[in-house]
Amino acid sequence: MAENLMAIAYENGVNLFDTAEVYASGRAEITLGNIIKKKGWRRSSFVITTKIYWGGQAETERGLSRKHIIEGLRGSLSRLQLDYVDIVFANRNDVNSPMEEIVRAMTFVINQGMAMYWGTSRWSAMEIMEAYSVARQFNLIPPVCEQAEYHYFQRDKVEVQLPELYHKIGVGAMTWSPLACGLITGKYSDGVPECSRAAMKGYQWLKERVNSEEGRRQLAKIKELHLLADRLGCTAAQLAIAWCLRSEGVSSVLLGVSTADQLLENLGALRILSQMTPQTITEIDALLGNKPHSKKELRA
Repeated sequence: MAENLMAIAYENGVNLFDTAEVYASGRAEITLGNIIKKKGWRRSSFVITTKIYWGGQAETERGLSRKHIIEGLRGSLSRLQLDYVDIVFANRNDVNSPMEEIVRAMTFVINQGMAMYWGTSRWSAMEIMEAYSVARQFNLIPPVCEQAEYHYFQRDKVEVQLPELYHKIGVGAMTWSPLACGLITGKYSDGVPECSRAAMKGYQWLKERVNSEEGRRQLAKIKELHLLADRLGCTAAQLAIAWCLRSEGVSSVLLGVSTADQLLENLGALRILSQMTPQTITEIDALLGNKPHSKKELRA
């Protein structure tokens, strides 16, 4: 299934595949590496990104120490059967590692040819700015990208904080969870289906979120967004993904899919990108009622 999905994605112009050392305890990287090798695609024709933080059971196999960044990335490259990844992400900040150590280690793995660039995932704007300042101070390599959660109900960081960094230091956003763990598709409108993610072991938090008062309010808004999607001639998922893509500074939207139909439906979001007019965006903002205000607007 993974091979089939990657082939469809690649043939439809998707050129970035994202993974992490922690996904399925390293098995995700092994699967991805095997598929790339089997397909024989030109290495220069696609982008591979991985994330370092949770490596193994030992205390020394996690975090962002120089030791774990270098050893963790070596482990990832071995599982991926690649000479380098295009971007290595720090998969959350590590309060136990000094920022200078993190930036120096990331610069080292880039200089060694193990990665082309480095980025951050789930870092605050202040932490990213600190990494940038350290890089400039010591002539090291600054991060280029932040992986951030972004969907209808999670907007502040990508719409208010990151654009400032985008304009000041050129940090782009690679966003994840455009469908809010499936909530936006409407599959939870009548409760939690047995085969859904919220019914799986370890996803109790998602089930609680769906059943909470806030979750019910969000589901009511999702029903209205479904009507808007019908009017635009697309699915709720396509509307949600196109809405993410239209945002300034969003370089790419990460999709997680489990079937070919789901992937093809999600890719259809590109067709309706042209319909993301100021009028449509205003209508969506009015429905959601949660548009964050930028500092400029607040000052005005």
